[in-house]
Amino acid sequence: MNGITVCEYLWIAWYLVWVVWAMQGKKVQKRESVPSRASYSLIILVAVWLMFFARGLGGWWNGEILPDTAWAGWTGLAITVLGFAITLWARSILGGNWSGTVTIKVEHELIRRGPYHWVRHPIYTGLIVAMAGTALALNEWRGLVAVLLVWIAFTIKRLKEEQFMRQTFGQQYVEYSQTTGAIFPRLLTMR
Repeated sequence: MNGITVCEYLWIAWYLVWVVWAMQGKKVQKRESVPSRASYSLIILVAVWLMFFARGLGGWWNGEILPDTAWAGWTGLAITVLGFAITLWARSILGGNWSGTVTIKVEHELIRRGPYHWVRHPIYTGLIVAMAGTALALNEWRGLVAVLLVWIAFTIKRLKEEQFMRQTFGQQYVEYSQTTGAIFPRLLTMR
């Protein structure tokens, strides 16, 4: 078994855990429209297809990025595990406030502890890190393109989510945004 095969099994396990977890949560107060959700969901679907199902795409898509080395597969696996750990930590802290769509829940709370102390969207952080690790293990250009697409999709979703959060929490969210990174922690915070 190689790194990419283990990564694929981990994605399946992560997805199953996520589905079970999605059945828990607070009632929805406000949700984005279907076209709004489609604006980033379709990009994510293309990224998933590229990463996991486009083996026979051919051409440069399946070309190697790095020389064929075992270290890339196992390093990619370690990075994928790190990404999943971030998502699971963030999801456990978020609790019933979590939703797969841009949503405001009844009695929604602004969470600022755990990974939310450093970034506003650590689940996106973890998923981007996990995708990057899987792309390294895959070692094909289509994986790199998939990571870029996921980044774009989460940027679109993040901007929509932050608009909802500013409407709900007002100045409190604005101040939170000034002290945290969106996807990755700020290295320097202006005060």
